[in-house]
Amino acid sequence: MILDKFSLQGKTAIVTGGGTGLGKAICHTLARAGADIVVASRSPAPLNETAAEVRSLGQRSIAVSTDITVSQQVDSLIKTTIEEFGKIDILVNNAGIARGIDPSPRDPVPKPPDPIWDLTDEKWHIAIDTNLTGTFYCCRAVAKHMMERGRGKVINMASLAGVRAARGLFTYCSSKAGVIMLTKTLAMTWADHNIHVNCIAPGVFANPETNPAVSEIQSRFIAMRRCGDTKEIGPLIVFLASEASDYITGECFIIDGGKGAGYGPTGFAPLTPLPE
Repeated sequence: MILDKFSLQGKTAIVTGGGTGLGKAICHTLARAGADIVVASRSPAPLNETAAEVRSLGQRSIAVSTDITVSQQVDSLIKTTIEEFGKIDILVNNAGIARGIDPSPRDPVPKPPDPIWDLTDEKWHIAIDTNLTGTFYCCRAVAKHMMERGRGKVINMASLAGVRAARGLFTYCSSKAGVIMLTKTLAMTWADHNIHVNCIAPGVFANPETNPAVSEIQSRFIAMRRCGDTKEIGPLIVFLASEASDYITGECFIIDGGKGAGYGPTGFAPLTPLPE
């Protein structure tokens, strides 16, 4: 059966940033495809909740509190996973930070990005360390294990903002573009070891915390006239984590409802005040 190629039965997956939003949806979908899940993020409460939800779906799951910007914690995450499950088949580097994006899902009113002279060293390093360096730490930590086993699937989360620039989003665009090139370099380097490395570049996705008025404004600049639902990214993750994608590596998959398909430039949405 062709659908057997998409099965993740017997596989073990690590999902960073798995406690909320896209990460939680990814954990649920991977579990429904048959994978056991290690949920990693900084906040213990959401992690434990997601792990419990995965177990309710019939799969094994543990929560490991991890700050991916600290390499020792990342190394401990990999060690704990191997001790608990004996192997790592799939690594989903989903953890990231979107600070500075206009508009933020929680902002009552869209705000323009800070001018570059107000971009402090700290703000720059927070974004680069979380989005790019954290992804590198996770890939580095899992490399020898996957090479020794002669197989592995690594899925890095980039962004449409890593493909097409947006005004003033210096840290976010730069860090996510770095994730795309890190993905391609890893894919080229690890191909001989049967390790597949791909990335996903999402557009605008809404979650329960997103201000509905912000979603409405964003949807005006998307071809499909709506923001993505977090559940819609899961099937693509399953494809890239499964045997169905065994001849694919080094690719960046854009999932954005057509936002980046047109000729018009991105990042030029008018700053429209939201209704009271």
